[in-house]
Amino acid sequence: MARRWILLPALALGGVWWWAVLRIVLVPENTGLVEGVVAAGGWGLSLLPVHVASARQRRPPL
Repeated sequence: MARRWILLPALALGGVWWWAVLRIVLVPENTGLVEGVVAAGGWGLSLLPVHVASARQRRPPL
């Protein structure tokens, strides 16, 4: 159940990001600040190290 509340907003934000990127690529003369901010923000989020997560148990140092 909790996955759905995470998945739906993620899909919606991904759709908005794709809309902005495609609008910039296909109609560059009619794009504005909103499309640029959305595209840059989504690209910036992709640079975050999301594969790094806190461990549930601490491991002893080597």
